[in-house]
Amino acid sequence: MARLCEGRVAIVTGAGRGLGRQHSLVLAAAGAKVMVNDIGANVDGTGKDASFAAQTVADIKAMGGEAVVNGDDVSSFAGAKHMIDEAIGKFGRLDVLVNNAGILRDRMLVNMSEEEWDSVIQVHLKGTFAPSRHAAAHWRELFKTTGEPTMGRIINTTSTSGIYGNVGQTNYGAAKAGIAAFSIIAARELKRFGVTVNALSPSAQTRMTENLRVLTPEQRAMRDPKWVSPIVAYLASKEAQDITGRVIQAGVGRLAVCEGWRRGAEVEQVEDPAEAGRLLRQMLPKVRKNVGMDGMELD
Repeated sequence: MARLCEGRVAIVTGAGRGLGRQHSLVLAAAGAKVMVNDIGANVDGTGKDASFAAQTVADIKAMGGEAVVNGDDVSSFAGAKHMIDEAIGKFGRLDVLVNNAGILRDRMLVNMSEEEWDSVIQVHLKGTFAPSRHAAAHWRELFKTTGEPTMGRIINTTSTSGIYGNVGQTNYGAAKAGIAAFSIIAARELKRFGVTVNALSPSAQTRMTENLRVLTPEQRAMRDPKWVSPIVAYLASKEAQDITGRVIQAGVGRLAVCEGWRRGAEVEQVEDPAEAGRLLRQMLPKVRKNVGMDGMELD
């Protein structure tokens, strides 16, 4: 494997298992020093177990890499700051932040509780904002001091549920759509400091998707997290300095650059509601339909 990230320091959240673990292993193999962040919660966010993060660190060390465990809660503003500060304190620098931590509380909208909504938004959306905010502040100060582009990287985790839409996941999808928008806006804000921000929409079989479908051995092989992580390592490298504000889908046999909302058919504004409705109906057949979870237009 190319050592694209030689000497770079990366934080990966939710890195004890699944995609976060695979991201950490690939980053380490590419030469990065990795802070493995994970509280070891269950899929629904309950419980704690530090052994999973410790195992990822042990496996990185066994392959000759350098890694440390961090157990801060990424959805805590203070906890996220401690995580960023600890990485800088232990490794002397910070180059890459991969926001991967997440939970699921799936429920149809009519049955969803307030707690199910709040917990998912807290972990995914605030858990992306808080580490990013503190990392960005660090890189801004570094830029002010040196006057040089920082080569900082933020790689966020969105989902097809957020960018395409999936039944039973209004909370998760809303959070993931918010992360995609967050990434685009943050990319514009942080470009002046030499920081890139991108979002990854992964398709992989992990404990979060294990119970969603029955897979054949061939399908399971296509959904191995190993197909997702290579693009994370590339985006984390200095080679990707010109790639920012993008949403990239990876896994299940494809690597794709997603296209965001664009204004389609349009007419001049009118005052009469009936006329506005007539014009709307004229425009609808002229624009592309929404897509399904496979990214293709719905029939």
